[in-house]
Amino acid sequence: MISRLCIFSFLLVLLLSGCNRIFYRSAAKAFHKGIENQPYDAVIVPGFPFNGKNWDMVLKMRIHWAAYLYQRGYTKNVIFSGSAVATSFVESRVMATYAEALGIPAKNIFTEEKAEHSTENVYYSYRLAKKLGFTKIALATDPIQTSYMRKFIKKFDLPIGLLPTVIDTLKIMNLYEPVIDSKSTVRKGFVKLSDRENFFQRFRGTMGQYIQWHEEDLKKKRYRRRFKDRIIPAPSITKEP
Repeated sequence: MISRLCIFSFLLVLLLSGCNRIFYRSAAKAFHKGIENQPYDAVIVPGFPFNGKNWDMVLKMRIHWAAYLYQRGYTKNVIFSGSAVATSFVESRVMATYAEALGIPAKNIFTEEKAEHSTENVYYSYRLAKKLGFTKIALATDPIQTSYMRKFIKKFDLPIGLLPTVIDTLKIMNLYEPVIDSKSTVRKGFVKLSDRENFFQRFRGTMGQYIQWHEEDLKKKRYRRRFKDRIIPAPSITKEP
């Protein structure tokens, strides 16, 4: 079975080679609309598998774009999201380590280490952002992932903006790979997701079927009914005597 790493790499080669200009022009349009609300308190950057040797094209794109957004002042902080899914390396920790090597201060980098699927990347990072007191939040990832995460964000009416990668900007950037020590990003006792879940279980995860929702984020009654077994109740308000 073809891995998601191979699929994403192939699609991004098409993007960077100019074979899908209509697709990334849409992303550029979304970016220019998104920066109208900058600066953001934080941007969410979903993870991607790391092989322990060098970064994949997808990692290169997402991490350098996060650094670009921070250095331009479009965001004050970056939240990298991702557990150890396909390899023993915790994706968010790897990305955070690279981002710090690219110049983002450690104090402005946060990691969400629970998510194993793209929808979880977005939602759990959103919850982390709220916990940290951030109110203006955006998703910053490649055009491909933006295209389907946009639908997820809209479906559940999550207050998350979009700052997708602008391919033409990426092409003129110095996309060098800094040297990092990845030992601290390894998860002990790791078992890859494909050994824990079959194809259909993983597909359900991709569709957000395992998300533990906070009641306050499910604004529509039909979703509260549908996900009643996966809802974290809103804290009750204690009235003062």
